[in-house]
Amino acid sequence: MAATYIRCAAERHLGKESVGALIQGSLPECAPMLRARYAGSVQTVYLDPPFNTGKRFDMKVRVGEKGYRTGSPSIALPAYDDRWSDRAQYLAMMRETLTLARDLMKKEGTIFLHIDSRMHAHLRLLMDEIFGENNFLNEIIWSYQSGGRARTYFPRKHDVILFYAKSRSYYFNLKGVPIARTEARSNHMRRAVDEEGRSYRSIMSAGKEYRYYDDEPVYPGDVWDDVSHLQQKDPQRTGYETQKPVKLLERIVSCSTQEGDLVCDLFAGSGTTAVAAAGLGRRFLCVDQSPLAIAIAGKRLAQTPGGKPLGFGYDVEAPCGEDDCTVEAEVFPAISSYTVHLIRFESEATREAGITGLDAVDQWSAGFVQGDVYRSCVTSVRSAATPQLAAAMEMPVCAGEPCVMIVDIWGNRRFYLPKRRY
Repeated sequence: MAATYIRCAAERHLGKESVGALIQGSLPECAPMLRARYAGSVQTVYLDPPFNTGKRFDMKVRVGEKGYRTGSPSIALPAYDDRWSDRAQYLAMMRETLTLARDLMKKEGTIFLHIDSRMHAHLRLLMDEIFGENNFLNEIIWSYQSGGRARTYFPRKHDVILFYAKSRSYYFNLKGVPIARTEARSNHMRRAVDEEGRSYRSIMSAGKEYRYYDDEPVYPGDVWDDVSHLQQKDPQRTGYETQKPVKLLERIVSCSTQEGDLVCDLFAGSGTTAVAAAGLGRRFLCVDQSPLAIAIAGKRLAQTPGGKPLGFGYDVEAPCGEDDCTVEAEVFPAISSYTVHLIRFESEATREAGITGLDAVDQWSAGFVQGDVYRSCVTSVRSAATPQLAAAMEMPVCAGEPCVMIVDIWGNRRFYLPKRRY
């Protein structure tokens, strides 16, 4: 029953048509490839880079079904390293990244740079230099209540999002991001009802009455205090320490793009940009150097919170893991379908960690290899909604060799040809 290890150069998941790509690669090494493929085609860039904190960030990874049901066992794995020899090294990295982002953008494109107080002043000047002072649009304050309590200064409870355009012909749609009208913003106004029965608030200024109807939408300003930071038990949480909420990215994508536009994130992290873009009918290009980040993003794209597959496909380009595992898998052909069983996954790393059975498998899929491209048909992922992996899955008969893809808890992805059973 031992499966045969193979290498694949690319992956297509969950659909014939792809709406986006997840690429594992580090900058600036992959910059020439990105320019060759995507120069001048990105409508909006969102960047949530390292903040020059001087820390190494880990990700809490749950192990097996029990880990998802109870939170234990789990292991802490490196997510990304935010340690730099000095400020100059950090700013050199950001200069290269921002220049790449500008080159990928369309003439009508915009960019949102998400930072905090550490590098805000330096990066504002760098953005002025690369995109032009005249293309500055907003300094958005994302205010939240979570975080630590300071004793020697006021608690720091906000991030800054610098909003720039590539040119003066940029696209922006404020009406695409209506928000709820709050009582706090209108408690100084007079309430009334007009002759048609519509309720409104009014205020007099310079002898003129201004009316604000309750049934008319309102729109955010440059202080966003209505989007909550992710709480510890938020169902969106993946274990990625600096994960941003989907609602924040939905606002950014909705105001700056139209359906079918391409959204880019060069520090993809947990994949929130990809999830928001795909959910709004946009395409996405997400890049990260961490195999864990690509694995997390793929998991989130593979299913909705309810556990059902999303109605689109996406591509993955990531290095294959080493041929150092013992995998048992088998496929049972039928007239119009295949049934694929995943039986065993074991490696030196699993034995050292004391992990048995399939507990080291965080997700797996079954599909076909065509040339050096793997095309998945069905997938099973561990999550809070589906902590137990499927031991067997049924897929339609398609052209190519039946194949399984396994992503372990370390983010490594491997491909195997299962043994045929007739």
